[in-house]
Amino acid sequence: MCAHILVAEDDPMQAELIRRLLLQEGHAPVVVHDGRAAIDEAKSRRPDLVVLDLMLPKVDGLGVCRVLRQDGDIPILMLTARSTENDLLLGLELGADDYMTKPYSPRELLARIRTLLRRTLRPADGSPRLRAGGIAVDPARCEVTCDGAPVPCTPGEFAILHAMAAEPDRVFSRRQLLQHTRGHDRASTERAIDVHIMNLRKKIEANPRRPVRLMTVFGVGYKLTGQPS
Repeated sequence: MCAHILVAEDDPMQAELIRRLLLQEGHAPVVVHDGRAAIDEAKSRRPDLVVLDLMLPKVDGLGVCRVLRQDGDIPILMLTARSTENDLLLGLELGADDYMTKPYSPRELLARIRTLLRRTLRPADGSPRLRAGGIAVDPARCEVTCDGAPVPCTPGEFAILHAMAAEPDRVFSRRQLLQHTRGHDRASTERAIDVHIMNLRKKIEANPRRPVRLMTVFGVGYKLTGQPS
């Protein structure tokens, strides 16, 4: 799996480390050192994935993430020296698919990148469409529709809908959904799932404040209803 990966990192040593790791994996990395250059590069040639540092000059990582999400669903792995949960959740709210805090393990960085690329570059495999009420999930094409209209999803959001559409009306705990989006990752937080659910409701619910499709089961987790009322 050879992917075109944009690396936006202002620390030259960190940027070079990531570039070499990606080359060893057989990818084609392009490195930029500020947010404006990241936006320009992504618009001139759409990358398969973006490794995005939060603390970039000119335009910070959150600003880059916001712009990239307006233009499409490019997978974004955010790197940050900030370790507060609010900063991390803000990145997810803006559309980042995953995050890692510095310092990080190079092996874990590559594992996260592989996971995101598998979800976005997987070949069509003839898997049947999954349906839950008006929601249809096509695993082969990584596409979601709601009442026939396309729903743009990040890889993390798609993983959640894929799992829930496979078992309509089943209640999933946050921990179970985390396993679908990132595997057994001790650095992740269950609140990250709440952010993904909030973003999904904005896309599939007529009134996100009063959901009828993606329901909260208080004290347990979430479920995707098979027959929304």
